[in-house]
Amino acid sequence: MAERTDEGRSRLGNRLSSVAVALGCVLFLGGFVWGAVLYQPYTVPTDSMDPTVKSGARVLAERVDGNEVRRGDVVVFQDSVWGAVPMVKRVVGVGGDKVACCDRDGRLKVNGKPVDEPYLRSHGRDSQRPFDATRIPKGKLFLLGDNREASLDSRVHLEDADHGAVPRSAVQARVDAIAWPTSAFGMLPEASGFADMPGGTSARGPLPLAVTAVVVGAVLVLGGAAYGPLARRRATSARRRPG
Repeated sequence: MAERTDEGRSRLGNRLSSVAVALGCVLFLGGFVWGAVLYQPYTVPTDSMDPTVKSGARVLAERVDGNEVRRGDVVVFQDSVWGAVPMVKRVVGVGGDKVACCDRDGRLKVNGKPVDEPYLRSHGRDSQRPFDATRIPKGKLFLLGDNREASLDSRVHLEDADHGAVPRSAVQARVDAIAWPTSAFGMLPEASGFADMPGGTSARGPLPLAVTAVVVGAVLVLGGAAYGPLARRRATSARRRPG
C-alpha cells in the first residue's frame, strides 16, 4: 500500500512538474517576445540627460506614437534640423504651451507655472540658462536635457521657424528604464512636477510586467526541470532504507 501511495505521488509530481515547465516556457518566451516587440534598446551618446541617464548608458525605450507623448516623458527622437542621429531629451512643453525660464528660484515655467524637477543635475538660480517665453506650435514638442547647463536642446533652436519645437512625428520611442550599467538599472523616476497639468503624465509602460513574466517563467522552468532528478533521488534513498 505504501509503495502504491508513493507511486501515485510520484506520478502526480511528474505531471505537475511538466505543467510547470510548459507554463514557464510560455511565460518566459512570451514575456521576452512581448518586450522585444514593444521595446527597443538605445545607447545614449552624450551627458545631456545626466544624471537621469548618463553618457554610454543603455536604455529601453517603448515604441510609441508621437501623439501619445506627454509632458515629462523622456523620448528618443530624430529631426533633420537637429542632426542626422537619434537624440534623447525630456518633453517639457506640448502644442499650445507657453514655456519660459526662469522664476526667482531658477525653475522652468510652463504656462506661467513653475515646475519642480528633482531629476535635474543642478538646481538654483544659476542652474538654467534663461530664455524668454515661447509658444509651442500645435503638434510640436519642446525638449530639454536634464543637464540644463550643458544640453544642446530646444533652447539652441529658439530662433528657428518653430522656436525650438520638433514635430510629434519625430518621436520614435519613450524611455522607460535603464538596462546598463547594472548600477543604474531600473525604471526612470516619474516627472511628478507635470502631473497636475492638463493631460497629466504618461502611465508606466508594460516593461515591469514583461520582466516579471520572464523571471517567473524561468523559475518555473528551472523548478519543474529540477523536480524529476530530486524525486528519483528521494525514491532511490527510500528503497535503500532498511525495513
